[in-house]
Amino acid sequence: MYNIGAMLNCHGKDFDFYRAFSEAKEMGLSSCQISIWDPTLYTDENAKAINDACAALDFKVSCLWAGYTGPCEWNFIDGPGTIGLVPHEFRAMRLEQLAQASVFAEKIGVTDIATHVGFIPENPNTTEYRDLIASLRWLCRIYKARGQNFLFETGQETPITVLRSIEEIGTGNAFINFDTANVMLYGKGNPVDAIRVFGKYVRNTHIKDGSYPTDGKHLGRETKVGEGLADFPTILKMLKECGYTGPYTIEREITGDRQKQDIADTAAYLKSILDTL
Repeated sequence: MYNIGAMLNCHGKDFDFYRAFSEAKEMGLSSCQISIWDPTLYTDENAKAINDACAALDFKVSCLWAGYTGPCEWNFIDGPGTIGLVPHEFRAMRLEQLAQASVFAEKIGVTDIATHVGFIPENPNTTEYRDLIASLRWLCRIYKARGQNFLFETGQETPITVLRSIEEIGTGNAFINFDTANVMLYGKGNPVDAIRVFGKYVRNTHIKDGSYPTDGKHLGRETKVGEGLADFPTILKMLKECGYTGPYTIEREITGDRQKQDIADTAAYLKSILDTL
């Protein structure tokens, strides 16, 4: 039986996990990814709140989406110098924060941790690329010692660069959180062809839709699933053919009632496709 979930963003120390999980259950969802950008929220109190809510509601956290501090500019001009672990000036700090995420994930019984690594260099022969892979290998070894997996959130990298990075890290616990829109939003490819490149490494997803960039500075536009350019019948069919059995985690990057309605609509749409596969 398939597992449909949603991306839930934890904002602030007073975030109500029970309420957020309850609302997801009311939409017919059975799991979520928890996104935490502020490492000070990796507390014992939050871990207990998550565990208690999951137990009470028969709900599951499938992945911790771990952010980090420092600037992040979501565009093609300033993004390469600010996003993820690629910018050297933020790398040590963010590696430590991602290591803290591993400790927190263990407390909530989550084995998969995802993040944006950033605009990974296409040329594997550069010092910048080799140093980044060494840093990722260090992080993956920390995760492996706890029985955890590191997941690349697709977006800033071409599919072949993600594949090469996983192969060169070589620890056996590097995988992919496949965002079906991001490969388009960043102009890196289309989700159908991306599956052909790295499908065997997909362990979780962001079911999301959107369009390609229309200028050289700004990302493409995210949309409600079904209103963008992603071919979900083919995407879901191909994931199944790759042996994917993980969650279909819906992400909608807006807020309020419209977000909840779009997630509920997307869940129904996914079920209508998955029931035929």
